Amino acid sequence: MNARRISYLLVAVLVVATTLISACAPAATPAPTQPPAPTQAPAPTQPPAPTKAPEPTKAPEPTKAPEPTKPPAPAPTATVPPAKCEKLPNMPTVKAGELGSPEKPIIIIFVPSGDVPTITKAGNETADCLSKITGLSYKIEVGTSYAAAIEAMGGGKAHLSFLATFAAILAKEKYGVEPALVSQRKYATNDIDPDKALKDQLEPFYKGQFITKKGSGIKTLADLKGKTFCFVDPTSTSGSVIPQIVLKANGINPEKDLKAIQYAGSHDNVAIAVYKGDCDAGVTYIDVRATSATVQKAAPDILDKTEIFFVTDRIPNDGMQSAKGLDAKLKTATVDGLLSMMADAGGKAVVRRAYSYDALQKVDATFYDPFSALMKKAGVDPATLFK
Repeated sequence: MNARRISYLLVAVLVVATTLISACAPAATPAPTQPPAPTQAPAPTQPPAPTKAPEPTKAPEPTKAPEPTKPPAPAPTATVPPAKCEKLPNMPTVKAGELGSPEKPIIIIFVPSGDVPTITKAGNETADCLSKITGLSYKIEVGTSYAAAIEAMGGGKAHLSFLATFAAILAKEKYGVEPALVSQRKYATNDIDPDKALKDQLEPFYKGQFITKKGSGIKTLADLKGKTFCFVDPTSTSGSVIPQIVLKANGINPEKDLKAIQYAGSHDNVAIAVYKGDCDAGVTYIDVRATSATVQKAAPDILDKTEIFFVTDRIPNDGMQSAKGLDAKLKTATVDGLLSMMADAGGKAVVRRAYSYDALQKVDATFYDPFSALMKKAGVDPATLFK
C-alpha cells in the first residue's frame, strides 16, 4: 500500500515540476512583423473625353418623283411572209393586143377612201400578184373621187373597181356595173354602238360615226346647228349619203342649218380635220381613228382628244365590181385570183394595205338591191344624184 502511494506521489511531483519550469521559461520571440506595403497613390483620374458636338441633323433626302409609268413594250410584230402569188390552174389565155395582154391590161380603179400613196402602192402590189396568179396583165389607177371612178367604169376606161357601197349602187343604176365580191371585216364598234357585242366577228356590214372634239359642246345631232361639218365625198355611203339621211330625219337640213360644209375627200382627212379643229364635227366609218395608220401618225392622241356622239344603222360593205360587158372568163379569173390572195397570209397582207379587208366573198348582181330599195324609200334615188 505504501509503495503504491509513493509511486502516485512521485508522479504528482513530476507533473508539478514540469508545469513550474514551463511557466518560468522565457516566451518565444515572435517572428518580426513585416511592415505593411506602402499605400500606392491612386492613378490620376483621366479627364473625361470631351463631349463631341452632336452631328448636325441631315436634311431628309428629297422625295424623288415616281418614275413615269412606261407603256408596256409592244408585242413583237409577227413577220408577214411574202405573198406566194402562185399561178392557178385553168386560167384563160389571151392573145397579144387582147384585153388582159401586156399591150392591153385590165384596168382596176381604186378610190381614195384613205391615204392615196398607200392605196397606190398596195394597188400596184395587188396587180403584180394577180398577174402572176392568173397570167393576165393588170394596171391600176386611183380615181380622184368616187364620181370619177364611176365615170371611168361607165366610160370603158376601167374594167374592175373597188367602190364604196353607195358608189357601187350608183354605178349599177347608171352603167350596169355589177358587184362581184363583197368584203368581210372584223366588226369595228365603239361604246355607244348597240351592236358592240359583235366586235371582231366577220361581218359584211359596217356603220358610220359622228365625231367631234372633246369640249366642243356637241353632244347630240341637234347641237350641230350653226356648226361647221366635214363629210367625206358626196357619194361616200358612211361619209355622206347615210349621214345626210340621218340629219334630215332628225330635223336638220345640212344645206341650211349647218354653218359650213366641207368635203374632205377621205375618212382619214375628216378625222384629222376634226382633230385639228378645222371642222366642229364630221362623219367617218367606225372607227377610222383607231384603225387608220395615217390618222394615228398624224394625230397619235386623237382617241383622247375626240369623241363619238352618234352611230348610224348598218351599211353593207364595199367590195369589187365589174364593168358591164367584161368577159366572164376574165372576171372569174380575177375573182379567183383575189380569193387565192386572201387565202394566203402574205397575199392577204398586200390586199389589206389598200382596204383592210379580212375576207372576201362572192356575191351576185342583186347583193345591194335591198339597201338600194331602203334608200329610195327614204327619198334618196341614186340615179338622180349624178346626171
